[in-house]
Amino acid sequence: MSVFKELYDYRQMILSLVKKDLRGRYKGSVLGFLWTFINPLFQLIIYTIVFSTILKSDIDKYYLFLFVALIPWIFFSSALTGGASSVLAQQSMVTKIYFPREVLPISYVTSSFVNMIYCFIIVFIIVFISGTKINFTAILFLPVVMIIEYFLALGIALVSSSVTVYFRDCEHILGIVSMGWMYLTPIMYSVEIVPDEYRNLFYFNPMTSIITAYRDILYYSKIPDMETLTNAVILAVLFMTAGMFVFGKLKKHFAEEL
Repeated sequence: MSVFKELYDYRQMILSLVKKDLRGRYKGSVLGFLWTFINPLFQLIIYTIVFSTILKSDIDKYYLFLFVALIPWIFFSSALTGGASSVLAQQSMVTKIYFPREVLPISYVTSSFVNMIYCFIIVFIIVFISGTKINFTAILFLPVVMIIEYFLALGIALVSSSVTVYFRDCEHILGIVSMGWMYLTPIMYSVEIVPDEYRNLFYFNPMTSIITAYRDILYYSKIPDMETLTNAVILAVLFMTAGMFVFGKLKKHFAEEL
């Protein structure tokens, strides 16, 4: 429990790093903070054109079906790939001063999470424009799903950031892993089209349950299935536990490796 006490004591440092990352993310660019919204919107337009004209999809309001899944995926992908370099990027701090090293992946994932929350402003605008009926009872489950995804992403970032200190190629490998993981997650398609014999395997992918829950709330306007949420919680806890364990073991020699 000493790690959690230390993290609480260093909460101001986490907050400062989150603010620094959010301010510096688009520093110097002409459009600045607007890139938070422009990037996912361009991805939405490209995918919608492809799946509406070339690889035609019969899904009603496909743009909405895609967007409510794309925004959470962008956050997760950022935690997976960007989180891997969160310790390396601050190596001068790691080698010069003492602080709980968990602060670095936590602050990175948290800033990405805040960025996702900003993007949900656009999600709700698109939901409203689409004419989809909003189920306010279902919306109450949205923060729950977000928190589950946050801890899942943090668990993975703890593993990737600590392993990358020792194995620098991990950062590049994870870019390929992220691309493959995206296509194995029902973001651009419905999980119902997956053959029955493989569908259960898809639910071993933690993002399948999370994307399904987001889509239930914002696209189908219904409360997420409890089995889906339970599966997501179990996998998030497993990844978070593994992340804390691996990071705790590897952080002891960070300064020497850096």
